[in-house]
Amino acid sequence: MKEYPSVTVIGAGLAGSEAAWQIARAGIKVTLFEMRPKKKSPAHHSSEFAELVCSNSFGALSSDRAAGLLQEELRTLKSIVINKADKHSVPAGGALAVDRSQFSLSITNELSSHPLITIIRDECPFLPKAHQITVLATGPLTSELLADDIKKFTGKKECHFFDAASPIITGESIDFSTAFRASRYDKGDADYVNCPMNEDSYLKFHSELIKAEQAELKNFEKESAQFFEGCLPIEQLAKRGIETMRYGPLKPIGLWDPRWGDVNDKSVRRLRRAHAVVQLRQEDKAGQLWNLVGFQTNLKWGEQKRIFRMIPGLSKAEFIRYGVMHRNTFLESPKLIEPTLQFINRKNLFAAGQLTGTEGYAAAIAGGWLAGTNAALLAKGLDTISLPSSTMIGALTNFVSNSQASLRVKNKKNFQPMPANFGLLPELDNRVHDKRERYTEYRDRALSQIKKLRETLLDKSSSPTTI
Repeated sequence: MKEYPSVTVIGAGLAGSEAAWQIARAGIKVTLFEMRPKKKSPAHHSSEFAELVCSNSFGALSSDRAAGLLQEELRTLKSIVINKADKHSVPAGGALAVDRSQFSLSITNELSSHPLITIIRDECPFLPKAHQITVLATGPLTSELLADDIKKFTGKKECHFFDAASPIITGESIDFSTAFRASRYDKGDADYVNCPMNEDSYLKFHSELIKAEQAELKNFEKESAQFFEGCLPIEQLAKRGIETMRYGPLKPIGLWDPRWGDVNDKSVRRLRRAHAVVQLRQEDKAGQLWNLVGFQTNLKWGEQKRIFRMIPGLSKAEFIRYGVMHRNTFLESPKLIEPTLQFINRKNLFAAGQLTGTEGYAAAIAGGWLAGTNAALLAKGLDTISLPSSTMIGALTNFVSNSQASLRVKNKKNFQPMPANFGLLPELDNRVHDKRERYTEYRDRALSQIKKLRETLLDKSSSPTTI
């Protein structure tokens, strides 16, 4: 039997566990590093693999929902983590939720008993040597020593250590009878959607914002939050004074809707100009997703929905992602990795999971599957793969990879984690107006592509155990 190079996987969370399993079942030896319990994380409570730190839900089960489609793609690709989630599921309406202790224990036992997986219960403080095929899956709480080494490898500015994200809404939920497209002072293309406020609507918005209920930060996050002045939550900015937002993200200067009249007419400009303007920036190529600029927030999700729908033009806003603020380590992935999850400057180093800037349990598993599959292919001397953007796994991977870097050339410093959502997928050949029918079409197209991929991989490999 041919001896292939071994692979190192750092981190036994959802992504690392999936990656290690896919590599081992391809007949490749794996060394899996997990620092717990020798070195504890401030968020974890056990030493088991794939521990779910927050919710026990993987999201909607139905495959005509984004989270459900991602799960179904992973089932088709024989994901061990989704398989264990299905086996240890608990009643949760239309969602896939699990008994978290039994779920994690079963994955720990499965990996620990695999003859090709060697587990090292210790911190991996540095990236392995350059010749070693490695999957980096350390998640949002990467240890300080390893995080420092990653910074040295990528460049200091390529790693964030605090996540403060603004909400993202669907473009189709914006009311353009109020909102308008324009760039400030009409410079360049009309790249922003602008939601104008008069003085009365601004004052009401400010009043609700400063008294809204905030999500409580965990103890280990509070110290970091005190120093994150560069990305202050919008509600904290509002508390600094009634005019503060108007001199910050809600600045109205230089923004004019032609429907208001001639901008050069001073009398019209004096009567019609907005008191404040909320801007939305395009988040995807198709313009289906829009980010509320400067609206990083620590408000509870229900409060975000209630208050941000007070913004003119957003009364029916459909939220794809709510704003979050918590300690997090993630790469500036569009500058660093390819759609195969290989680092651009080191082809035998892969990144997977939340470290890459995907958000959600299933997305982390998907990254682990792709990184593990490609690490195994590389070890066998075969070409690595990327997934079509018409699949949810491919769409997420393309979003965080260098394939999308050109889209954010002006805003790379604002790269933020992204969950699975249909707004990432390319449009259908035939436009479908009914949303449920459209999502069904997305699903059918994606699953067809995933099945073809699986067949291709089986044909490509000399061993049917590659995936």
